[in-house]
Amino acid sequence: MDFSDTYARLKGYLRPQWRMLVAAVLFFLLSSAVEPLVPALFKKLIDSGFKEGLKYPLWLVPIVVIGLFVARGTFNFAGSFVMNSATSAIVLNLRRDLMRALLRADAKLFTTISPGIAVSKIINDPQSAASGMGGSVISIIRDASTLVFLVAYLLYLNPQLTLLAFVSMPLLAFSVKLIRKRLNKVGEAQYLAQQKLVSTVDDNARAWRVVRTFDAVDFELDRFEKDAVHHRRMTMKQVATSALVTPITQVLAAVGVSIILTLAIWQASEGASTVGEFVSFITALLMTISPMRHLTDVYTPISGALITLKGAFELINAPPEPDLGTLEMPVSRGEITFDNVTLQYEGASTPALNGLNLTIGGGQTIALVGSSGAGKSTVVSALLRFANPDSGQITLDGTPINELKLASLRRHFAVVSQDIVLFEGSVAQNVAYASPLGLDRAKVEQCLRAANLWNHIQTLPDGMDAHIGTNGSKFSGGQRQRLAIARALYRDAAIWIFDEATSALDSESEAVVQRSIEDLRGSKTLILIAHRLSTIRNADRICVMADGRVVEEGDHAELMAQGGIYAGMVRIQSAH
Repeated sequence: MDFSDTYARLKGYLRPQWRMLVAAVLFFLLSSAVEPLVPALFKKLIDSGFKEGLKYPLWLVPIVVIGLFVARGTFNFAGSFVMNSATSAIVLNLRRDLMRALLRADAKLFTTISPGIAVSKIINDPQSAASGMGGSVISIIRDASTLVFLVAYLLYLNPQLTLLAFVSMPLLAFSVKLIRKRLNKVGEAQYLAQQKLVSTVDDNARAWRVVRTFDAVDFELDRFEKDAVHHRRMTMKQVATSALVTPITQVLAAVGVSIILTLAIWQASEGASTVGEFVSFITALLMTISPMRHLTDVYTPISGALITLKGAFELINAPPEPDLGTLEMPVSRGEITFDNVTLQYEGASTPALNGLNLTIGGGQTIALVGSSGAGKSTVVSALLRFANPDSGQITLDGTPINELKLASLRRHFAVVSQDIVLFEGSVAQNVAYASPLGLDRAKVEQCLRAANLWNHIQTLPDGMDAHIGTNGSKFSGGQRQRLAIARALYRDAAIWIFDEATSALDSESEAVVQRSIEDLRGSKTLILIAHRLSTIRNADRICVMADGRVVEEGDHAELMAQGGIYAGMVRIQSAH
């Protein structure tokens, strides 16, 4: 996406706020219109005071002067307030679209973007871009209009001298154009360096246990140091390039101003203008320096804002998760069939699923076992349509899952994995997470009891209203797992998937999860994925996977009698 695309997308966010933006422009124009009145007032006062004598009360002078500045300040305040109100609405709409894009993005996006980068793009980038762009727009409107009014007044006073000011304009424009190209280049490099730095900090915030366990604090500090130094280097290049704009433009502007000033003094000495005209002209001329200086400083924040918005719009443009299904399935029997399914991830050398055939009856308990990379987790991803098969077909109750709407498909699944993710809030809010019917406290208690967590919840000061901490940090591993089971129970799905749900638990917690599985047997379709074979011995059918397909199938006794891969796995684990 180039800057022209960014401009086009930005217009879509500006359009709904056009009334407020126009109002802000009008306020700034009124403020700017007051500016020439100050030197005009000086001309009137000086000429009348020195030549003709005062024709009005002296006390009126400070009132008029103060009144002009109060009016200018009022218009400035109103313009700034309205402009910032409009930009804050734009930020809100942009954040909404970014969050919507993130939540609906294809699963491939999450292999390329870290949580920290996502947070930065949604929270920091819109506000940063709006601040830079909004401040620059305010400066452009206010200072440019001020400059226009002052130049118009100067032309009225002395058109010949004023026109000389434009002599240095072509050279000024050429210099700014060269600096702008350089600023775009270093600005983009600085933005990418900042994203890299955010990613490094995010890694360490999420994996602090791993970092300390591996005694990698110095290693991570060194990695951070390199990224931070690189970011500083890119920032200083941007600052240096930006800093060149002001002195170059000021020197070129000073050339024109000095020529005009010299000629104005010469004209006054020759009696070609009155004292009032001379003072008024010089005052107005000097007043143009400040808005000119401000206008030369606006490109840097605008360039930075466009680079930031470019990154934000790239997230919005991320391909959404495909949802071409049209059918609804209000109720499911939990019958699943994989019919010769082949699925190969992008960039992989071999298929994750290779002609998989698997049938799971409603209410059956099926266990999937096998070495890492055998395709067990891909079965789950394919069922939930996080990954789409290259060939073959998956059906739920006889209906191809790609013909179902995603929401309709996924409401029939409850997943409990080893990587438990809990949300900011209370125990009850996590159990009733995203329930369309809202929070039913009686049902929450029932699910917590079924997950064998109610006794612990009762010991908390706020009970089920107690906050769980960041990702459940106030709970032990087993308690977090049981809370995840309670959340799945509240969902009351037809199909339950336990994906290595006991791999990180102690024996006592594992026994609790095992009891939860036994309680569900027969009433739900259960898919158990486990390396610890003790948790799946009672499954109706155990499917041994290798190279993306089922190579052995049967219950525990049958597979042990065959003396194949499963029997070997059991013997290895029993020996430990």
